[in-house]
Amino acid sequence: MLEIHRATLGNGLRVVVHPDRNTAMVALDILYNAGARDESPSRTGMAHLFEHLMFGGSANVPDFDSAVEHAGGVNNAWTSNDFTNFYTIVPAVNVETAFWVESDRMLAPILTGRVLEVQKDVVVEEFKQTCLNAPYGDLMHHLRGLAYTVHPYRYPTLGLTPDHVASVTDSDVTSFFESHYSPDNAVLAVSGNITPDRAFDLAQRYFGDIPRCRIAPRLYSQEPPVTEARRKVVSGAVPHTKIVMAFPMAAHGAPGYIEADVITDILANGQASRLVRDVVMAGDVISAADASIIGSDEPGLLLVSANLRDNNADAIERAELLIWDQIDRLVSDKASVSELKRCTARFASLNAFGQMSYVACAEEIAQAEMQGADINARVDNYRSVTPEQIRDCAAEILRRDRCSTLIYTPSGDE
Repeated sequence: MLEIHRATLGNGLRVVVHPDRNTAMVALDILYNAGARDESPSRTGMAHLFEHLMFGGSANVPDFDSAVEHAGGVNNAWTSNDFTNFYTIVPAVNVETAFWVESDRMLAPILTGRVLEVQKDVVVEEFKQTCLNAPYGDLMHHLRGLAYTVHPYRYPTLGLTPDHVASVTDSDVTSFFESHYSPDNAVLAVSGNITPDRAFDLAQRYFGDIPRCRIAPRLYSQEPPVTEARRKVVSGAVPHTKIVMAFPMAAHGAPGYIEADVITDILANGQASRLVRDVVMAGDVISAADASIIGSDEPGLLLVSANLRDNNADAIERAELLIWDQIDRLVSDKASVSELKRCTARFASLNAFGQMSYVACAEEIAQAEMQGADINARVDNYRSVTPEQIRDCAAEILRRDRCSTLIYTPSGDE
């Protein structure tokens, strides 16, 4: 059971604190309710660009990294389709430095001029290395574009094309910052060797005077239901054929979300899972299989994927039949009690190990606060899932008429 304390500042910044006396460190985690879904379709990659820009210094901290390093700390960040996250880790004796630098870049980061030009080049190069020059690097571009038609989830965090970031102007970044990176659109999580009273006092001292901004409303359309199967075949410089099936699923926290997560464990998590045991290890068609969920803040995707041993059309057909056979069995027959126990035990173990880290705790409690989730109820929620619920959820999600299938083949073998 995590000890969590909460407060909300006058400017709307939510502060959550987890004291941990077993470390000499403190982690500050700031989660903004701004991600790739908030971008203009002609300016994709903007949230990821901001992940980089926010390290370019601020009004009173011209060199963010140096200020943190001089305090004996480290920092980093990540961006998703839903959120942008920044975290700083320092020795507890220097925790005030972390509050100072994080608050200053929330208030007055340097985003334009030379900083912008440098970071645009960095992000464009990252796009080229990650999406254009790496095997399967553009897979999510194809898959998201196949599974979504109108929702901004149809493009990945890095953006649709590097040209969008390359053409960003000073005015673009100023406008995006002022409409998204505001205290009332963020959560500040503090975890480590600090008392709640001190954490709240420092939060008020350093963040309390930062003004609210006018947060841009989300005006995009919700994705319409998928009513017929979709299919796309692409080829590239990849070592083997990969099949990825994407099924629409519930948003985080909605009914069916946990069941979908458990379904992916039953299908492909560990050697005792169905696809691994009965297809990969028992056959000669599929060399590796996986299943996962994209745990989105809005309705997301359940993914089932497989790497094939051969690249011809017959191998693709056989592989799809094998995957659908396992899906049909999950729908027609209830998952066993032992399967559910194995999955929930694994989740409970990972949850417990994750909460042993004050750094992971800061990120976890920030996201839980942002999404209105009870982090201490997660394990019980997973343990309450029944075989009947798994069967019913599988029947609802894993349908042929709701499946978007991407076939990615080596060049010349399409």
